[in-house]
Amino acid sequence: MPKSLRKKRISVAILGCVGVPAQYGGFETLAENLVYYHRDHVQDVNLAVYCSSVAYYEKVEKFETASLRYIPLNANGKPAMFYDMWSLIDAAFRGTNVVILLGHGGSFVIPILKLVTKTKFITNIDGIEWRREKWSGLARAIIRRSEACAVRHSHVLIADNDAIRDYIAKEFDEGCEVIPYGGDHALSAEPDSAAVATLPESYALALCRIEPENNVAMILEAFATLDAPLVFVGNWDKSEYGRNLKARYANHSNITIHDPVYEPRGLRAIRDRASMYIHGHSAGGTNPALVEMMHFAIPILAHGCSFNRFSTEEKARYFTCAAELVEQFSSLSREEGTQLGAEMGEIARRRYTWDQIGKAYFKLLGD
Repeated sequence: MPKSLRKKRISVAILGCVGVPAQYGGFETLAENLVYYHRDHVQDVNLAVYCSSVAYYEKVEKFETASLRYIPLNANGKPAMFYDMWSLIDAAFRGTNVVILLGHGGSFVIPILKLVTKTKFITNIDGIEWRREKWSGLARAIIRRSEACAVRHSHVLIADNDAIRDYIAKEFDEGCEVIPYGGDHALSAEPDSAAVATLPESYALALCRIEPENNVAMILEAFATLDAPLVFVGNWDKSEYGRNLKARYANHSNITIHDPVYEPRGLRAIRDRASMYIHGHSAGGTNPALVEMMHFAIPILAHGCSFNRFSTEEKARYFTCAAELVEQFSSLSREEGTQLGAEMGEIARRRYTWDQIGKAYFKLLGD
């Protein structure tokens, strides 16, 4: 622990996520694992986590060593920015020494809070959110302004990927810390065999939110031409985009369109049986689903964007269209797949464990 943390007991608040215990999502998993690190290593820091009261029927006061504070707004969707602002204002006026803001949605209030409080603001900038296809022109403009506000006014900026760091340097001429996500928690749950009872004995696995920037259509188009099983797990019924793809590909004999799985034991079983992971994400930074699957030490075929290349140290196989995915899949020999899987596992153990991530976050408190 940094010496500066031993001098006096400080207060820290984590906000910008739905809350803990994590139900689903990368930021929620990050917050939960920061609480575990705090429990095991940093007990002389008072820790609080802000939660959406909408998401938790039972509003307990503590989770492990963290106090929980509830904001009566949804943490996602249209209210998200106001949820973050409310959390920031509440934390700052409680005299919180350090705020860890996950995402930049509430950053518009940071310049004002810096004038009237002594709170230190550490912001995880997340991905390049404004580039996502789902946003309209107005929403995209607001998100870009929010991003700029976070970059300019946070005391410390965190990027979860080297490509995000390079983007911040180019766009704003600012530096930032690079701290990715951990993925070793994906191996902690005991597998539930019932979750794979109807699945093939071996398959390529794709798992994501069903959104255009995750190149869901591209992956399905590729496997519709292959004589190989694909299990694709996602929230298909959430959008018209997902429902249309589900209707189009559900009858392909080698493609299993699977509903989302959030329960850790079921998810572990589905991942255990996969012989390959197909990662279509092309936006964001270090994607939690990718680093989690790297811990399973199986070959990974990933979209060739800079984020995925940095995360896998240029050692995965990459595609940018359906034809390239077919070619990469078809040309991968058993021996090459074994070697590729071993390399993914080695990178994951070296870079993406929660003990390393927690240590890096809490070190920033005393800098």
